[in-house]
Amino acid sequence: MKKGKDTLRPEYGRADFPRGFERGKYAARAKAASNVVVLEPDVAAAFPDSDSVNDALRGLLRATARASGR
Repeated sequence: MKKGKDTLRPEYGRADFPRGFERGKYAARAKAASNVVVLEPDVAAAFPDSDSVNDALRGLLRATARASGR
């Protein structure tokens, strides 16, 4: 997303937006509906892609299940 000065297109006027402008209006809703997990840089360096992360986590789940007798 480009950062910079917010400008309206010439065909729009402020009167077209009676409730005003609100940056991040839908950010909380998007965050709640998302399953994105951000890894710390040292952890991310150990995993080249999402498949390797999923494989490692599945292995951990299997090991945990075996250790608990499930």
